[in-house]
Amino acid sequence: MSRTNASEKTVSDAQLPSPAERGHTPTVEHAPSTRAVCPECESQVITNDETSFCTACGLVVADEWVDRSPTLNDLGLVGDADQSIETVDPLRTDKGLHTKIGRNTDGHGNPLSNEQWETVQRLRKWHKRMQFGAKRKRTKRLNEGLRDVEMIGGNLGLPDHVTKQAARYLRRGSEARLPGGRMAWESLAGGAVLLAVRDAALDREAIDEAVATYAKAPRERVCAAARKLRCECALDVPVTRPDAVVTVLEGLEGGALPGARAVRTWQLAQHLLALADRVPVGPGTPRATVAGAALYAADRLLDGSQLTQPQVVAAVEPIVPTSRHRIGRYSRELVDAYKAAHGTDDPAVGLEAGRDSRR
Repeated sequence: MSRTNASEKTVSDAQLPSPAERGHTPTVEHAPSTRAVCPECESQVITNDETSFCTACGLVVADEWVDRSPTLNDLGLVGDADQSIETVDPLRTDKGLHTKIGRNTDGHGNPLSNEQWETVQRLRKWHKRMQFGAKRKRTKRLNEGLRDVEMIGGNLGLPDHVTKQAARYLRRGSEARLPGGRMAWESLAGGAVLLAVRDAALDREAIDEAVATYAKAPRERVCAAARKLRCECALDVPVTRPDAVVTVLEGLEGGALPGARAVRTWQLAQHLLALADRVPVGPGTPRATVAGAALYAADRLLDGSQLTQPQVVAAVEPIVPTSRHRIGRYSRELVDAYKAAHGTDDPAVGLEAGRDSRR
């Protein structure tokens, strides 16, 4: 790196430091232009090549300095700053910091000979094989998931910051080792996009259906993956279905719950659903299914249960596929979580807690 000060044009060769003076150990490693006054005689300090020295006494202030600061680009306002460090790309497994080997030219732009081209081709092949590191298999699957996120964001026309946030959510899920079993990478990619859209508060109707259209997984698995990411990774993201209990309640057959009973069941089910997100209960299950289980569990906790599992399943089925087994299983887990949290199965405790949270 070379820095030149305009004042050096007025300095004679006699004032330049001798080779012996340049042979000492540098004492600073910052840009020499940051010091304009000699610390010994307070005369002017100028820079010649990579050496800063006093024009009067010849004291070498800095020599062979290294600029260790990051390169800054003007990327607009980020918080209270007016500049930001060059960004990385979260849509790449190594955040875009990998080395790229050219194809047809060398470093000077000259075309490669046949022998050179074959050498570079071998280097490129082995570089591609080794760039995923020790955890090659999982990193390759993460790379495919990030490609799915980019594809879904491009097809939906989402802003870049939303797509990149979805990539960060998918990476969090990979670090928590969520993929596996029935939770496929394709589902997690769709769920990450769904959460990123909710977090960005984009005004998109039926966004879960839109994401499932371009995801490589059905809508039910995309919704389940979104909830698993939010619960297991403790993401501070708005829920994908904030009115899930109301939607299930409205889907019940007419007269299944009388007016006053419907209100109390809804209030207790809301509390149980919030408890299911904290524990969590059924993290790899769509929120609508857990909402149906919460509604059924609330009816069981109240005196004189009036709902049956087939009625709840019929109310949830228009949203996502479910079964009596899931409703029964998660309702039992919710009742157990309720007893563990409050030390009792008295519904009045949950109703009072729900009223306090809504105030």
